[in-house]
Amino acid sequence: MSYTKRQFVLAAFEEAGMASYVFDLTPQMLSSACARLDAMMATWNAKGIRLAYPLPSSPEDIDLDAETGVPDSANEAIITNLSLRLGPSYGKTPSVMTAATAKASYDVLMARAAMPGEMQFPRTLPAGAGNKPWRYDDPFMPAPTDPVRTGPEGSLELY
Repeated sequence: MSYTKRQFVLAAFEEAGMASYVFDLTPQMLSSACARLDAMMATWNAKGIRLAYPLPSSPEDIDLDAETGVPDSANEAIITNLSLRLGPSYGKTPSVMTAATAKASYDVLMARAAMPGEMQFPRTLPAGAGNKPWRYDDPFMPAPTDPVRTGPEGSLELY
């Protein structure tokens, strides 16, 4: 079972030094922080860090109790980076340790997301002695195919 958006927001406030046992977090503060969380995750999604996070279709569709479905390996990166984004809005300076943890955990996510694209041999490359098919009289490699790409968690729908 993964974190809910509320759990991410509360953990980020706690990381920023605004734990709920000391500060009373209002519903407006939670809603604003959830909107910041959604914006951060949308930015990460655009950068290629796809974590299967449920992005809302509009800002009015914020649901704090929605399951996120992100892998456990991304929790620390989400919490610490959200804390860095929320802290200055409430007059809190993030600690050096929080900033270092946020950077290191974000770098781990970027490394996991960085997959080199597959390359195909060009049509102009000679096939060589070991790659010549028996039936064809073509001395070059076959033409590359155009792959259809989706994200790691995305499905392909054909109409």
